Amino acid sequence: MSALKKLNPYFLKHKWLLIAGAFFVIVSVIFKLFPALFIRNSFDAIATIIENYRSGNAQDANVSGALVKYGLYIIASAVLQGIFMYFMRQTIVVMSRHIEFDLKNTVFAHYQRLTQRFYKNNSTGDLMNRISEDVSKVRMYVGPAIMYTLNTGFTIILVISIMISVSPKLTLLTLVPLPFLAFLVYRVANLIHIRSRKVQEQLSELSTFAQESFSGTRVIKAYHKSPWFSSNFKQQAIEYRAVNERLFRVNATFQPLMILMVGISTLITIYVGGRLFFAGQVSAGNITEFIYYVNLLTWPIASIGWVTSLVQSADASMQRLDEFLKEEPEFESGTYKPKEFKGAITFDQVSFTYPNSGITALSKVSFDIAPGTRLGILGKTGAGKSTIAALMVRQYDPTEGTIYIDGVDLKEWHLPTLKKYLGWVPQEAFLFSDSIANNIAFGMDTLDQDEVEAAAKAAGVHENIIGFDKGYATRVGERGITLSGGQKQRVSIARALIKKPQVIVLDDCLSAVDTETEELILNNLRTATANLSGIIIAHRVSSVKHCEQIICLENGVIIESGSPETLESSNGHYAELIQMQLEGQLDIS
Repeated sequence: MSALKKLNPYFLKHKWLLIAGAFFVIVSVIFKLFPALFIRNSFDAIATIIENYRSGNAQDANVSGALVKYGLYIIASAVLQGIFMYFMRQTIVVMSRHIEFDLKNTVFAHYQRLTQRFYKNNSTGDLMNRISEDVSKVRMYVGPAIMYTLNTGFTIILVISIMISVSPKLTLLTLVPLPFLAFLVYRVANLIHIRSRKVQEQLSELSTFAQESFSGTRVIKAYHKSPWFSSNFKQQAIEYRAVNERLFRVNATFQPLMILMVGISTLITIYVGGRLFFAGQVSAGNITEFIYYVNLLTWPIASIGWVTSLVQSADASMQRLDEFLKEEPEFESGTYKPKEFKGAITFDQVSFTYPNSGITALSKVSFDIAPGTRLGILGKTGAGKSTIAALMVRQYDPTEGTIYIDGVDLKEWHLPTLKKYLGWVPQEAFLFSDSIANNIAFGMDTLDQDEVEAAAKAAGVHENIIGFDKGYATRVGERGITLSGGQKQRVSIARALIKKPQVIVLDDCLSAVDTETEELILNNLRTATANLSGIIIAHRVSSVKHCEQIICLENGVIIESGSPETLESSNGHYAELIQMQLEGQLDIS
């Protein structure tokens, strides 16, 4: 249970709720014990009345009055017990919800800190399962498990103390089965822990499979793979059911054994208590009192197995959460915040190898971009173009070499400050399940409709948007699924432009539009980004022909660089690309 120790700071934060809850537990347990005392007294009183009646003192017999009095006492104690149980739940369970809230925020905030490598190594379904199912399992420990543990602990301590004060011998014989119960708890706890972890791991796999199926539903239907996915989902679900069944079998065997032991304790109480009664060592009220105590211990003892299962499940889930909480980002933000931003960019002998695949995407790449000028980057798929964009927005750090912005190493820049100056349009446009207006204004603190429309016009998507029934209020589906590829790209461009960045990075963001639309957008972009530094990545020469300088990449190496005019007259790779595009021979998909 070492993983659960990580929750101690959360308990400390909400200690007053925990302390109040423990107090209410003690009080509710005390009131729970009063009926046993009243039952004992009522039986003893009735026995006394009967004895007096037999000895000729019938005038003192008032059975109904005694029963009514003790009956009212029992009802009053039950009501008070219920009131304090309510307060107990209102403190401990509420505390668990606060801790759940804090833990989910901690996990989510940690997710935000982690870098691209982490998300490439872990599936979305697993990330979602850990922040939802695993946190819920932990909440069951900090709430119900602790509440019932306190209740069980105080009940057992107080009940056994009272039983010993009445008859140590009867107590000892009545509680003989308890050591066997403790042995079962010890033996089964580890098994529950192992099987609980397997349940959570299988649930993560099931969630991942379902999430990918939903996200890729268009591809699945296009290839008529629905039956295959349904069959595989069924197999995953069957496996999840199987690991759950293996866990439930442990609990299903455990609970009846505990109830059996409690039943044996009741039989021992009646048998031994009867013998002690005839020996004059206990009263009739003591026997009924002990039977009540044994039944009072039934749920606390039976709950040991359930609480054990909750604790072991929470420990397994906390271990899974801790695995991610121990993950550290590959890099941290620097502290440099400039008073003035110019936009000079330098790549100095930059090389990069992807940590997951070991593929070297860039090798000794160097170039300079003067403030207010644009660099066009051309190359085939896999040449390393998008890697330059990823390094520029610091999704990764270079393996070798240095990137400078305004003469300062990119690693020293305060990232939130740097991101304010950067406008980035990734190759794969991502839109949120929100209105088009909110997607465009995503990088802004407030939504200004005029600015949203101006950015949409510059990106060449305004006419498309006003053609929708709800215009800019139109909600896009998950990942922008309701828009075409070209529309998503242009909305992403508008999202970058509305920030009025000082540096713009366009990563092949016009690949899904036709050449006529591309020309319109490029003309708008030339006007909108006339004074900006920029990196424009493309397959098509037409996308970069307005740039002051162009580099051509191949296998991560710059094979040609210069102005468009110089490159075109040099009859090198750039000129070859122009000729191939004019002849329609270049595959630009």
